[in-house]
Parts: sequence; structure tokens; C-alpha cells
Amino acid sequence: MAEAVARAFVEEEHLLVQAGTGTGKSLAYLVPSLLNHERVVVATATLALQHQLVERDIPRLMEAVKGTPAGKGVDTSYAVLKGRSNYACLHRVREGVPDDQGALVQMPEGSMGQKVLELRSWAEKEAEDGGSGERDGAPRHTDREWRQVSVSHRDCLGAARCPFGQECFAEVAREKAHRSHLIITNHSLLAIDAIEGVPMIPEYDAVVIDEAHELTARVTQAATDELSALDVERAAKRSGRHVDGSEADDLADAADALRDAMAECDAGRFERLPVHLGDALQLVRDAARACVSAYPKDSPKDAGEGDAGKQQSKGMVQDVFVTAERMAADLESDVLWLGEARERMPARLYVAPLAVWGPMRDKLLSEKTVVLTSATLMLGGDFASVATSVGLKPSERVGVGREIAAGDGVLPWRGLDVGSPFDYGQQSILYVARHLPQPGRDGLVKAQLDEIVELVDAADGRALGLFSSRRGAEAAAEAVRERLPHLTILAQGDAQLPELAKQFVKDPHTVLFGTLSLWQGLDVPGDTCQLVLIDRIPFPRPDDPLMSARQKAADKAGGNGFMQVAATHAALLLAQGAGRLIRTTTDRGVVAVLDPRLATARYGSFLKASLPPMWTTTDPAVVRKALARLSSSAKD
Repeated sequence: MAEAVARAFVEEEHLLVQAGTGTGKSLAYLVPSLLNHERVVVATATLALQHQLVERDIPRLMEAVKGTPAGKGVDTSYAVLKGRSNYACLHRVREGVPDDQGALVQMPEGSMGQKVLELRSWAEKEAEDGGSGERDGAPRHTDREWRQVSVSHRDCLGAARCPFGQECFAEVAREKAHRSHLIITNHSLLAIDAIEGVPMIPEYDAVVIDEAHELTARVTQAATDELSALDVERAAKRSGRHVDGSEADDLADAADALRDAMAECDAGRFERLPVHLGDALQLVRDAARACVSAYPKDSPKDAGEGDAGKQQSKGMVQDVFVTAERMAADLESDVLWLGEARERMPARLYVAPLAVWGPMRDKLLSEKTVVLTSATLMLGGDFASVATSVGLKPSERVGVGREIAAGDGVLPWRGLDVGSPFDYGQQSILYVARHLPQPGRDGLVKAQLDEIVELVDAADGRALGLFSSRRGAEAAAEAVRERLPHLTILAQGDAQLPELAKQFVKDPHTVLFGTLSLWQGLDVPGDTCQLVLIDRIPFPRPDDPLMSARQKAADKAGGNGFMQVAATHAALLLAQGAGRLIRTTTDRGVVAVLDPRLATARYGSFLKASLPPMWTTTDPAVVRKALARLSSSAKD
């Protein structure tokens, strides 16, 4: 893999590398990145991997390089770069937070105030000691509490205007990145920089995208906007303090019009923008534009308390304008939908790109050399699905005896599967419960609950349950608690995920049931997890606005929308879920899929080809005996 990455940098060809857990893929791309003459950006999807790279892999590599003759002259400088809201803001810490009217308030009331004081003290200590001021290093806190000590890029005064610009944690991080050979960042910041054209990262020539199976979802997320009548109302209220004319009142009236228009709509995706909603969005757009224009011009000498409140208020109105304009345009390249109102959460409008492969091809792949890697890039046994989703064409793949020349819009790429250090055929069993009824919309039925209880009993705990819904996870947890009271049953929501994972590892006779975040974010090697239960094939919900729109668009273009969108989505999640089982060369266990369609449906072979090559059976008796043997050996 290291040789292939080095070649990609030299030849300026794109590379897709599937590298299983335990292959050491981070070192395989860090070494050639370090030796590359130009700056390289490494983008990850999760904070956990970013933390692993920065705290473990890179320092160990740098130390090793320094001790060798080959290390002479190698630039070992590196930096971490995150979005501005991931750093504490010293202006906000020292001057206060704007209230609903835009005035700066020093101290929130109640218990939250105590936590904010703690965060402020921590930020001051970081500034004093030359720390990074990153959220990851802060005392435990909630999102709401963190917002009291941080700002978004729109709220920021800018280094030149801020009285604390020289000390600013985000600016210090950016300066360090400009001086560094290797930059570690995340998918979202990469998308904002490369695709949306907002300069966030210093100039670079090559990028390594780890956890690349997440890339299109993260790019989509970064390009998704949302708006509610309450957002517009708040922007109008804050503007009232800074705008002398009637523009703030006009924006408040537009908020009322939007609220009324949204009340007349049903939740879900709009095939075409309803006329009354379009009129309301245009009203919001025009009122927001006028309100932004009515703000008094900035003056450098005004930087300070009032300026911070004005900056944030104006930023809010600008956000409203940009989003309302995009929604009112009703572009075929966007998907617009209305989310359901929930407790304490008003209904919101959302707009997301129908596809992201075009912008990724035009603005990232055409400009930089890109290496994409993950443990799950080959879906259905091939790179085609993932390559297409990021903007590479299967016809552009370079292979044995098949050279592709760059130029005239052609982007050559190679695919490489470096295999795995694990012997899946010996270490794991894939059990498909063919005898069970097909999953329905009413949740888990008695036969499925019985199967779950029997499998967990055979494993004597040591089970991770991955469910397609919170309701399914809770129903399974309740059934197992009732019938196997000697085991400890944890359900997602009982505590924070790190705490649940800690409990799960601590006691082998424990079962952890949960939903999406457990499918990809949990690493529990050893006897703790010998059974991974998957209740059903994780197809997207039929009423998912974005997935259903993408599926329909694929059908309209002459493709197979179900296979290109729904089955590909399911294959990726299924591979990630099954990947929770075998994490080391000594792990043993069973992946049990309680959905007979994996064995009976025509698309089942595509899904199975996306999974590790486990020994497969549909016999429940064989699996229960295997689990009992594993449980017995674990006790010994």
C-alpha cells in the first residue's frame, strides 16, 4: 500500500485502497506522505481516528524517522486543522456572549453558568500555557455549553479586528498549518475548502482521505442547509439593535409568513416547491438581503463589545439570506424537504445536493492527487460503486494491460485491495437466519426476539446488537432482560456512548444494543464481543427524502436506482457492522443477520460480496453450539 501511495503521488494518479482492520494503513499512507516533496493533507471522518493519528501514529513515526540516515532532510512538521467552532474563542470568553437582542452578557445563569465558568478558566489556562484551545481537550460539556465559549466562522470578528487576534487559538492553528508539511483535518473542512471554495486549508497538492466510505455522506452534510421560521425571527430580533430603519421589522414579518406557509405543508420531500412556500421563501430572501444592506458599515476603531454583537447578528441574517435564496431557487440539483416538528423543536426546511460526485470531480479530483482508503471500499466485491459516488468513472480505471492517459477531462485511477491479516474463514461465522419471517414495518416479531434471546444465551452475553431503529433495540433489550436476568443488558441512550463502551468491555457477561453510531464507531477487540447481531438489512427508509430522490434520479437516468442507492447504502453499513466482530488475529465469533433476504433475495449475493469472507451457514443449531464453545473457552 505504501508503494502504491508513493506511486500515486509521483504519477499524479488517483488511488482507491481497501485496507482491512489491522493492516497498518495509517502508516502505509503517512510514510509516503512524509517523504513527498509537496504538502499533503490527511482528512478523516471521525475524531477518534484524528486523535489516533495525532496522539499515537504520527509522533511515533516522526521519532523513528529522526533516528535513521534516511530521515535527514525530511520535513517532519505537522499540524491539526479543524473548523473554527472546534476552538475556544478568547473574545467570547473574555467579553461575553450576545443575547437575543445582540447585547453581550457576561454570565449565563444556573448550573450551565458554572460549567461555562469552568470552560472559561480552562481556555485562559490554555492561552497562558500555549495550548491548542481545542474542544477535545476541554472539561466535559454539552454542545450548548460549548457554544458559550466558541464562535462559527461567520460570528468571528477576524484576526485583524479582534483585540485578541494575536492569541486566537484558531489563528495559531492556521499559522502552524501554513508552516507544516503534513496537515491533519476532517472531511467536512476539506469539502468546504475544496468544493465550496472557502479557503480553510493552506495550498496543497495531494490529499489522503481515510475512512473514505464516509466521504460522500460528509460532503453532503457539509453542503446541506436548513431553515426555520424561528431562525428568521431570531435574526430579525437581533438586527433590531443595529439597524435603524424598518428592515428588521420587515424580516420579522417574513418569518411569520414562512411559519404560516410551512404550517400548510406536510412533512416530507417536495417534488416541486409549493407556490405559497416559494412566495414565503422569496419574501424571507428579499427581507434578509435588505436587512444585511441596512447594517452600518464596519469601522476598525469600533472593534470591541458592540462590534461582536453586530458581527454575529449580521452573520445570522446573511445565513438566512443565503439559505432562503437557495431554497427559493428550487434547483433540480437540490433536494428540498420539510422535517417533522418535534417536542421543543419547530418544523424545519432542509435543502441538500441531489449528488456530490460532480462537484467532487470538478473541484477536488481535477485539481489534486487523491488517495482514498478504508476497510470497506469494495462493495459487491468491486470498487465501481464507491468510485462512481466520488466522481471517478469505471472506464478510467488503470489495470493490468490497460493504461489510461490523463487529459481531455480523463482522470486515471487505480484500485488496490491489500487484503487483511485476519483469517475470516477460520475466525468467524456468518449466520443468516433463513428460517425467520421477512422483517416488516411493525418492528421485531416474536420469532426474531426468540432468536435473539437464544443466541445471546448461547454466547452467555458478549453480544453487540445492531438495530435499524431505536424501537427495535429497546424491544430486544427488554426481551433479553426479562428472559436472561443473569446478564447485564445495556441499551443506547442509557448513558453516553463512551460510558456504555467502557461497561461493555469491563464485564464479559454484558450485551449492548444500539443503532447507527454503534455500527461504525465501536472498537471492542477480545472476548468482550463474540456475537454481532444485525436485525435486518440496513436499507435506507423508504421515506428518507434524500435517498428516495437519489434513487428516483438514478432510475430516470436509465440505471437501477435500488441497486445504485439503496443496496449500495445497505452494503456499506452491513460491511461496517460486520467489521465490529474481528478486530485482532485472536478474535473469534459470529455475525448473525436475522433477515432471510440476505440468503433468498437476488441482491443478497451483492451484499454478501461486500462482507469479509466468513464461513457461512443458515443452521441455527450449528451457530448456537459454536457460540457455546466460544463462551466456554473464554471462561477457561
